[in-house]
Amino acid sequence: MTLAAERREGVGQAFSLDAMIAARDLTFEAVRRIAAGIQPGMTEARAHDHAEAVLAAMGMERLWHKSIIRFGEGTLDTFLALMEPERTLGADDIFFVDLGVVWNGHEGDAGDTFVVGDDPEMAACAEAARTLWKEVAERWREEGVTGQTLYDFARARADAMGWVLNWEIRGHRVSDFPHAIYKGGKLGDFERQPASGLWILEIQIRHPTRPFGAFFEDLLVADA
Repeated sequence: MTLAAERREGVGQAFSLDAMIAARDLTFEAVRRIAAGIQPGMTEARAHDHAEAVLAAMGMERLWHKSIIRFGEGTLDTFLALMEPERTLGADDIFFVDLGVVWNGHEGDAGDTFVVGDDPEMAACAEAARTLWKEVAERWREEGVTGQTLYDFARARADAMGWVLNWEIRGHRVSDFPHAIYKGGKLGDFERQPASGLWILEIQIRHPTRPFGAFFEDLLVADA
């Protein structure tokens, strides 16, 4: 591995794979608790207040990225888009929760999509994001391919499944806090086999014609 690649996968002296997995698990638990409290009629602003309360009650150490909650058409937006405070969740609607939380000095990052009501295409989209994530992660575990190859595979599989992959969202580094000092870049641009416990595989897809999408992300770990 080149020095540049080693730098992109650097970690601090406190780094622990077990601590990374624990941070991932706590972050997913927070995602689930937050989602359980989001109901039709709630605005994105209220949902963010709810998320802050859940995280505080769970004893989080700090956020390492802002909490993202998107309703309806907002599920098409990327991380950098601003919250729409008055956007309201409908009776038949879709939303996702994306959290970046530090626990015990390690960065958890987790995201999932949820559906209220009984729109079958929304439910299928949410499930497709999870399925696609699992297929891409399994490709990495079985074949040890590069980050670039993973996202080429993800785009091809999304097309075959009838969805559109958001190519702007291609994964990133995590580590003991703060990972940003290592300049890891996007997983989808990484020209080497990604190491276990250091990279978040992000999948964001959209419906081919309707204005909604779905998001799922998790830590790539060799032993699933």
